[in-house]
Amino acid sequence: MSNFTEMDCYLFGQATHYDIYRKMGAHAMSMNGEDGVCFDVWAPHAKEVFVIGEFNNWSETADEMKRVKPETMGVFEGFVPGAKIGDMYKFLIKTETGKSLYKADPYANYAQLRPETASIVTDITNFKWSDRAWMDNRSKLTQETIYEQPMAIYEVHPGSWMRHPGREDDGFYSYRDLAKSLIPYVKDMGYTHIELMGISEYPYDGSWGYQVTGYYAPTSRYGTPEDFAYLVNECHRNKIGVILDWVPAHFPRDAHGLADFDGTPTYEYADPRKGEHPDWGTKIFDYGKNEVKNFLIGSALMWVENYHVDGLRVDAVASMLYLDYGKQDGQWVPNIYGGNKNLEAIEFFKHINTLVLGRNPGAVMIAEESTAWPKVTGDAEDDGLNFSYKWNMGWMHDFLDYMKLDPLFRKDNHNKMTFAMSYNESEKYILVLSHDEVVHLKCSMLNKMPGLEGDKFKNLMAGYAFMMGHSGKKLLFMGQEFAQKREWSEERELDWFLLSDPNHKKIQDWVKELLRIYRSNRCLYELDSSWEGFEWVNANDNERSIFSFIRKSKDGKNNLLFVINFTPVAREDYRVGVPKRKTYKLILNSEDPKFNGTDTDRPTSYKAVKKASDGREYSIAYPLPAYGVAVFKF
Repeated sequence: MSNFTEMDCYLFGQATHYDIYRKMGAHAMSMNGEDGVCFDVWAPHAKEVFVIGEFNNWSETADEMKRVKPETMGVFEGFVPGAKIGDMYKFLIKTETGKSLYKADPYANYAQLRPETASIVTDITNFKWSDRAWMDNRSKLTQETIYEQPMAIYEVHPGSWMRHPGREDDGFYSYRDLAKSLIPYVKDMGYTHIELMGISEYPYDGSWGYQVTGYYAPTSRYGTPEDFAYLVNECHRNKIGVILDWVPAHFPRDAHGLADFDGTPTYEYADPRKGEHPDWGTKIFDYGKNEVKNFLIGSALMWVENYHVDGLRVDAVASMLYLDYGKQDGQWVPNIYGGNKNLEAIEFFKHINTLVLGRNPGAVMIAEESTAWPKVTGDAEDDGLNFSYKWNMGWMHDFLDYMKLDPLFRKDNHNKMTFAMSYNESEKYILVLSHDEVVHLKCSMLNKMPGLEGDKFKNLMAGYAFMMGHSGKKLLFMGQEFAQKREWSEERELDWFLLSDPNHKKIQDWVKELLRIYRSNRCLYELDSSWEGFEWVNANDNERSIFSFIRKSKDGKNNLLFVINFTPVAREDYRVGVPKRKTYKLILNSEDPKFNGTDTDRPTSYKAVKKASDGREYSIAYPLPAYGVAVFKF
């Protein structure tokens, strides 16, 4: 009797074994009346495979694994009586050339804490979930209605959000610690989702989790798989969605990992011109092999279906789509048509996105894609890649380029802030200010801003207001919400002590208020990808560097008018055109005393008068402060 049947082999060979993680790897079970663990591994070119571990005192010959039928599939299986949950193990692979390779289990659900590299037998199916209400509500969403929901993401590196001081073990917060501290914070701030960096097991802290060796294992840095499930469950019980970074683009060369797994390029393309990233020193998955595609598809489905994760943010999509990504002439191989598109990766994306979203209504797949590749969020039937969302890297670069400028020069770069709306309908976008923008000498968000310290904070307030008002879902990296001064480092916690400074507390309060306004006004999210939801009042006021625009709701009620001044010059005589003769209620004012402002007696209601402005018949007068932000509801 075999755990891995001929039908399993058939489905695996077709890349359609969607529950592969329930068969591959290590699973406690009974066979022939004996309790033990069944081990299964794919090593098609191995001469022999042994499982070694605590259960056999790491004996290299005690437990030889046998090829399951059909033998050509290359799946090896071995049942070890007496082995149990909690036991450490590895696979010893004897290659055709006589080498011995000691490999961690690619399908392991749990691993030793780095720098150790053994896999650990566990059971990820016995967690008692209590997030039924969340999962039921999620399943009612369609791919159409999901776009009408608010999405404000707090991007978190779990190892450096907070740390326990003075501990030998790096002081990492565990998954359960994060459930106690991170969830209340995110809930209080008003974010809708947490996006976790670096959850899949990885050997090197400095890679932030983007060089993965364990695609089926939550990293043991922060606890057990059950602890991770507890964190997701608690997020859902508090109405917070969970998105994971997921890295199907490449993997590291570490000896215990996937590289040359059975002595041959098993998971990677055999030709180094296709199978290696020269800049990153990593290997590229072979998307032409069904077993490799199935490995990745199974990983994605496990996170979404077994761990109830609400979405995957797919890293480095462009590097998968282009055969010449980061390569010079001679370092890459054209496709069969002589082009630079990776046709196998394109088909992989269509397959996995259609599958994950089809099986899990309400879940999302998000592309970190940095080029102008068409239809990233388009339907697969229309030759799109079928992602739910795409990170708007173009908006991010233009926005940051503009915000860094001395206000004197902003008038010559006005279009950097208006350009994104010209292509907004082409994809479903998320506006991102991610971890990548505050590392490696790029400066923190605060230190990107021009001027003296007071000006920096006011610039940041104006920038965040523009982002929250602009079409597109939102993502802010941790620490940006209180204007972290130093660049982010994975080696230390955020500078929470800054919140004792009123300027930093002001930014945190400002972001919290922006998030409250965002979540409580449908006009800010239900028509994100349509011109029906956005209207410029004045997109051309470059001389004064003022932007005014309207966000509109589906039913035409409770719309918002944004006015933002990006210079230190107050405009006491400012007048803005409005669509109707009615009263406009001021709901956000950057000079409000609660944000350390000086406006103590500013009125909250402004009645439109019949006076032409901005090409409109009616207008309101509003003395606009230096770096002033005003948001009106009508």
